[in-house]
Parts: sequence; structure tokens; C-alpha cells
Amino acid sequence: MGVPQRRLRLRYKDVKEGEAYMNPEMMKMLGLEDGDEIEVVVAKRKWFTFKAHPREEVPRNEVWTNPDILRSNGIADNSIATVRKYVPESD
Repeated sequence: MGVPQRRLRLRYKDVKEGEAYMNPEMMKMLGLEDGDEIEVVVAKRKWFTFKAHPREEVPRNEVWTNPDILRSNGIADNSIATVRKYVPESD
């Protein structure tokens, strides 16, 4: 079986660049711990990686990220993305 993944909304929030805030329950469902990297895929075309941190105030269906990198890549606030634990490809 592959890596668990979910379709979640990307939200523009005041988050340090390269990091993301997620609901702790969603992180547990995806097999994530504080500081693990997540892979975020928008429309099967744009790939991003962020370091995930738990925050209770984040709704289960959202990922809060810094807007600068998303906006510069044409990703709108409230976009849907596939989110999963980042697993580097081995040769």
C-alpha cells in the first residue's frame, strides 16, 4: 500500500516560508510527526514541499502556508491540493 494522502485546501496565512501548519488529527492520519516534510501537489502540475507543524486552530481539511511561494507560482488561496508525507525517491 502507498503513502496515505488527502485532498486538502491550501490557505494563505502568516507562516514562515518553507513551513506549513496542519491539524494534529490530520497529521496523525497521514502518518506525520512535527517537523516531517509534506509533499503538496496542485493539479498534478505543481509540486511543493513544506515542513509540517501541528496547530489545533487549523481546520482538519486545511493546510496553512506562506502565501509568497504559492502566489508566485500561480496558486490561489483556498486551492485544493493533494497532501502526503514526502518520501524521497531512492535510486
